[in-house]
Amino acid sequence: MKTLFFLLIPSIMFSQTYETQKYTLVSKSDNFEIRYYPKSLKARVVSNANSNNNFMKLFRYISGNNEEQNKISMTTPVYMNNDSVGSSMDFVMPSKFDLNNIYKPSDNDVKIIESKAGYFASFKYGGYSNSSKVENYTNKLYKILEDKNIEHKGNPSYVSYNSPYKFFSRRNEIIVEIKYTE
Repeated sequence: MKTLFFLLIPSIMFSQTYETQKYTLVSKSDNFEIRYYPKSLKARVVSNANSNNNFMKLFRYISGNNEEQNKISMTTPVYMNNDSVGSSMDFVMPSKFDLNNIYKPSDNDVKIIESKAGYFASFKYGGYSNSSKVENYTNKLYKILEDKNIEHKGNPSYVSYNSPYKFFSRRNEIIVEIKYTE
């Protein structure tokens, strides 16, 4: 029995089968991509700069802290934004949901939003992320956009595709909306 348990640990820790937010790849070079994202539904929590409770509020929501007390499958990626005023975190909702059938959050801090469709530039990187990596890869993304004469709109987001328990082949990105015409 112990042998079976130890054989299963790698498959649990290194595999994920989460639904991933849909997009169309427009162009790609190395770790840089331009994508078109259709609108999607997200659960969002915004907090002041001193709070880091966003993940738990969203996790409780998808774990059944909603008016219907139903669980919602985890998806990828998780969007995170930070600035001097505060931070936000978004969980993308499974594609089966729309504004008419999504479960209403029981926590007033959890808001359901519908993102607008648009073009986004992305820079991929691996490993566990931290603030210096986010800053470094954001600067790399901005430099590529500048070199390609592509204007960005708004602030970038850090996005993560993996659970904290996945140790290898982690996927992170810096993503920012851009003004783009094909």
